[in-house]
Amino acid sequence: MSTTRRPGPLRWLLYAFGAGLPAAYKDWVLHDVSTRTWQLRHLARTTIQLAPIAILLYVFIPGQAWVRALAVLSGLILGYFYSLAYMYETAEHRAVKAGWPLGTAAGVRNEDRADEIAAEKERYNERWRTELPPG
Repeated sequence: MSTTRRPGPLRWLLYAFGAGLPAAYKDWVLHDVSTRTWQLRHLARTTIQLAPIAILLYVFIPGQAWVRALAVLSGLILGYFYSLAYMYETAEHRAVKAGWPLGTAAGVRNEDRADEIAAEKERYNERWRTELPPG
């Protein structure tokens, strides 16, 4: 996918906040949500989304610095928790918004690790799908 067109910094920032990209970036969006590092990319987008809110809260919440820091840290933990909980759905939504059919991102990710998935299934079947003794 070396011929895919990457968005510039401003477009990427808007994309990180949920804006759609023009059709010219369709292949890049699929790459973004299905590459080997897609989970790290998701966390980077989450950080970009949470950082302005965290900074503003820290600056404008009255009180001691350690109280403000812990309050903001608690909010960040909650934000990352929900981001991780809906990571797969968010990736699919980004791919669908770019024009790919639902399930394309997961399908591409599964194609890339087909051998690993087959090995996991084989290990599972060996461990849990044993034949019952007669009788």
